[in-house]
Amino acid sequence: MSANEKWYALRVKPHKENAVSQHLESWEVEVYCPLLRVKPKNPRAAKKKPYFPGYLFVHIDLEGIGANTINWMPGTLGLVSFGGTPAVVPNNLITEIQQRLLQIEAEGGLVMVDLEPGDPVRIVEGPFTGYEAIFNMRLPGKDRVQVLLSFLSQYPQPVELDVVDIKKIKK
Repeated sequence: MSANEKWYALRVKPHKENAVSQHLESWEVEVYCPLLRVKPKNPRAAKKKPYFPGYLFVHIDLEGIGANTINWMPGTLGLVSFGGTPAVVPNNLITEIQQRLLQIEAEGGLVMVDLEPGDPVRIVEGPFTGYEAIFNMRLPGKDRVQVLLSFLSQYPQPVELDVVDIKKIKK
């Protein structure tokens, strides 16, 4: 490992994270593709998904390997740069991402939700079981969502729920 090696964020084409990772690893480049275990609704769907779709982190000596070598690699869209200079990702950020993924894994992973704002949902668990609501947004952190519920008022009220407590109503 060279003293000049730093972490960089590399943009990749959609769904090319694995292929680009393998290609870089064949060059003995350290690659970090944060993957997260998910609970997909379809049992045949992928059980692990990129935490940052379209991005990888590479630990390289950019002066030694050359930015163009990475930027023009098949499946990539180039290093994340500002003013034409590739941005260095601090080591502590990589460590924090790794710790956050371990925390999410310990909590059971993420539940994938194929909901768009405005989709009708039925609440299937909790004090509002049986009520219909409108999906509003996914909330940061644990698998929480916000729905709009018309309850005791003509104006829908925002309610925060666990994502597993709602089901999309098929149209």
